[in-house]
Amino acid sequence: ASSSSSASSGDGGASRAPDTSLFVPVPLKPGLGGAAEEDVGAELTRPLDKGEVLKNLNKFYKRKEIQRLGAENGLDARLFHQAFISFRKYVMESSSVSADLHIILNDICCGAGKYLERHVDDLFPFFLRHAKQIFPMLDCMDDLRKISDLRLPPNWYPDARAIQRKIIFHAGPTNSGKTYHAIQRFLSAKSGIYCGPLKLLAHEIFQKSNDANVPCDLVTGEERVFANEDARQAPHVACTIEMCSTNTPYEVAVIDEIQMIRDPARGWAWTRALLGLCAEEIHVCGEPAAIDLVTELMYTTGEEVEVRNYKRLTPLTVLDYALESLDNLRPGDCIVCFSKNDIYSVSRQIEARGLECAVIYGSLPPGTKLEQAKKFNDPDDPCKILVATDAIGMGLNLCIRRIIFNSIVKPTVNEKGEKEIDSITTSQALQIAGRAGRFGSSFKQGEVTTMHRDDLVQLKEILSDAVPPVKAAGLHPTPEQIEMFAYHLPDATLSNLIDIFVSLSQVDGMYFVCNIDDFKFLADMIQHIPLNLRSRYVFCTAPLNRKEPFVCTTLLKFARQFSRNEPLTFDWLCRHTKWPLAAPKNIKELVHLEAVHDVFDLYLWLSYRFMDMFPDAVLVRDIQKKLDDIIQIGVCNITKLIRASQSAAAPGTAEVVSEDFPLSRTQKDARLVSDRHGAASTEALSIAGEDAGLKRAKNLRPSRLGSRQEDLQSYGRGSLANRLLREGLLTQEMLRQLESEWQDQHRNGRYGFGSKRGDQQGSKETRKKRK
Repeated sequence: ASSSSSASSGDGGASRAPDTSLFVPVPLKPGLGGAAEEDVGAELTRPLDKGEVLKNLNKFYKRKEIQRLGAENGLDARLFHQAFISFRKYVMESSSVSADLHIILNDICCGAGKYLERHVDDLFPFFLRHAKQIFPMLDCMDDLRKISDLRLPPNWYPDARAIQRKIIFHAGPTNSGKTYHAIQRFLSAKSGIYCGPLKLLAHEIFQKSNDANVPCDLVTGEERVFANEDARQAPHVACTIEMCSTNTPYEVAVIDEIQMIRDPARGWAWTRALLGLCAEEIHVCGEPAAIDLVTELMYTTGEEVEVRNYKRLTPLTVLDYALESLDNLRPGDCIVCFSKNDIYSVSRQIEARGLECAVIYGSLPPGTKLEQAKKFNDPDDPCKILVATDAIGMGLNLCIRRIIFNSIVKPTVNEKGEKEIDSITTSQALQIAGRAGRFGSSFKQGEVTTMHRDDLVQLKEILSDAVPPVKAAGLHPTPEQIEMFAYHLPDATLSNLIDIFVSLSQVDGMYFVCNIDDFKFLADMIQHIPLNLRSRYVFCTAPLNRKEPFVCTTLLKFARQFSRNEPLTFDWLCRHTKWPLAAPKNIKELVHLEAVHDVFDLYLWLSYRFMDMFPDAVLVRDIQKKLDDIIQIGVCNITKLIRASQSAAAPGTAEVVSEDFPLSRTQKDARLVSDRHGAASTEALSIAGEDAGLKRAKNLRPSRLGSRQEDLQSYGRGSLANRLLREGLLTQEMLRQLESEWQDQHRNGRYGFGSKRGDQQGSKETRKKRK
């Protein structure tokens, strides 16, 4: 069942029928009672004839009147069937049943003619009692609906509702000075809080404040830094938005990038900050597309919104020509890619031309990103080219003359948690393109273009479109709500609890329930570990990339040791991560170092929630800084690592680079050629593809659906084992075991789900399709 926001949006009040496919029956063991209990029913009547009992139970099930009664008591066709199967099994396999049920069953079996149907109907109270035992939610559905009623989020924050707040919306594009003006008010206030989407942004405001002699603390999920040496709380704080306090009073609050309130995964944090911050003035910064929604939300709290509009401070020009060749690069250029593999490929081609380039992508540690940005910005450094993902869209100050989109197709995850491949949105394009020509940099105006000529027309169309208005704000179940659910459904797993919560939740049109797939993934992963509900909930909200197997297995080990009440020490962590680690020799090792850095982040995140169990945060932070330096060395030598990776890869084997998303078109074409021609190097293929002008999809926007399907089909090609390995769903050890079992089955003449002939027939059909 989908846990999507769309499944959770209501019509403003009418309660929907629950998704009963989420109701997991509680297993009941047949009664094995003693002789004394058995004798009561038999003594009053006689021993039951189980054959007759079975016949009459089946007649009971087929009665339309019984099915109607079941529906009136919350048993739809699915639940009615499951409850009957359980009830029948219970009666048939029990050595004894309660005396009253025994008597009714005996009367039915001895009854005849016109009285039989009436006696069968007399089973319904016993059947319903059993149904409520295996589906306890039937008895408390009204309570569950009240708990999951999310129609009045403003009421969750009584401290904020107790004061009259002034809301000021600073609206404008990237590089318009909107955040600057909000921060000036933050610095002049007696107390204030800054809430940003990234650690880098929070750290930047922390530095600016303290440099301006305004004592400011830093609070992120993994770190607490006090401005005062005696660890007294400063009147100002810069934090990541998930960490903001809704109980502490401030004079001024700044909420940055408010348009992220629509984010399918994190939108709830902006909703919480907007509705819940206890500040006299709330300064909201972001795209004009969010003005209407913020105004509507504030109308429900009785607060007015003052809008201040800003225009871009420097001109931004969309060029009439594409770059077409890396030979046409100029100092200050930034090539934007949407996959790591494209980053690796482009950076190597640039350095093959004798140019130095800096590299920035999302999974790099913040320190490495800052160092790469510093290297690129330094006028005395020979590095004049930047290759980056859309991670540069916010959080880094960069001196970019020209943004070059390597592709305008980006893999995304929709509100249902499904992967989609689509052209970038107007909002994304403006955010990235706006990084060119930053006010105060050496470039007084910005330029934007594409790598490929065919993409330029569409980029112009995207940039000229109006940004669609933000229509809804995200919500997320709180720990308290889930605890109340668990009180009523003590036997349900946490994953099942959250599914039922979302299924029953009611929201009005201004809100949606955020995607909870990551939460459920972790809940299922640690379900077998004995933890109390609050601790389990905390582990499931840990910020990690579930596509990183090493990080996921580490969380599993953390949870297991935590459940045994054994502290996770610095020595334990060093053994697990094999610290100290050497500089990477290839891309695979660099990717692993990034995963280890994420593990250290995970430890620090948990250390602020379970200080006694994760006691060595100071030591871990020290080695994390050392690891950051090691990763920086690897990134500075990234082209050497790529060459080492490619020379180590045998013909026909999978790439050593982990890829979270489908490959770009150029890479797909290159891989197809590689599959046909063996060990041709990726660099040669990439350059050949560039020089030959590999076919690119034209007019992507009019045929967006067809393009997306083509990309998804291409992503599906290749070895299933390699894809599963890349996605962390399969390990090398599991692969070897599967191979061994498959070989055993073939030797013994068994062929799994089908016969050998069927397998051969399937192979023939597959070959025909390929031809």
